[in-house]
Amino acid sequence: MTIMRHIVRFIVAAVVLMFVGFLVPGFSVSSFWTALLAAVVIALLGWVIEAMFGDRISPYNRGIVGFIVSAVVIYLTQFVVSGFHVTILGALLASLVIGIIDLFIPIKTHMDVHNGDAGNKQET
Repeated sequence: MTIMRHIVRFIVAAVVLMFVGFLVPGFSVSSFWTALLAAVVIALLGWVIEAMFGDRISPYNRGIVGFIVSAVVIYLTQFVVSGFHVTILGALLASLVIGIIDLFIPIKTHMDVHNGDAGNKQET
């Protein structure tokens, strides 16, 4: 994946966080730069959780466990990023809204999933 794709993903994630801040009570983002930093922190926390516990507990998983882990990651982000404030209910609602938005605008594309598999298929 190129650096430009990462940048675009974080910008899209920041816009989604700003939109969620507009929609969800108990969830506020003070500026676009705060949302961008929060998107990076959420991605890093998600990566750490996935590295520690595997895909089954990943915040990017679509099940109830992924939903709750996503809410916890969003809630913990407020302690790292100033200008990003969320209540527990706000984190749960934000996780739900972000999950719904992700159905229509996925952050992880099918090309990313298939590119990892394509390398394995060529070797066989």
